[in-house]
Amino acid sequence: MKSRDAGLRRWNLWGYIDGRDGAQAVSLALEKAAPGFETFIIAAADTVMSRPSAELAAEVFPGVRVVKELQGRETLLSIDKARRMLRYAPEHSWRDHVEAGR
Repeated sequence: MKSRDAGLRRWNLWGYIDGRDGAQAVSLALEKAAPGFETFIIAAADTVMSRPSAELAAEVFPGVRVVKELQGRETLLSIDKARRMLRYAPEHSWRDHVEAGR
């Protein structure tokens, strides 16, 4: 999954989702269902890139102000609302499979 060209996946901020984490989010949303609706961004906790997220953002979006400190390869997609309201906690990363196979 590693790509060195940051421009190739800029369209989705280098995000992805493991199907198991997607299923977790759906299950949590159904458990907490209430009248009306909410929208959530559901994504993995990390990116598909091997480079730090802050470095990617600075390179590909140089004029965009980053409003929070980015840690390592954390996702640039805001999953904070899903974490807060649904208690969504992504558990799976592609790195677990690739790095385990080395």
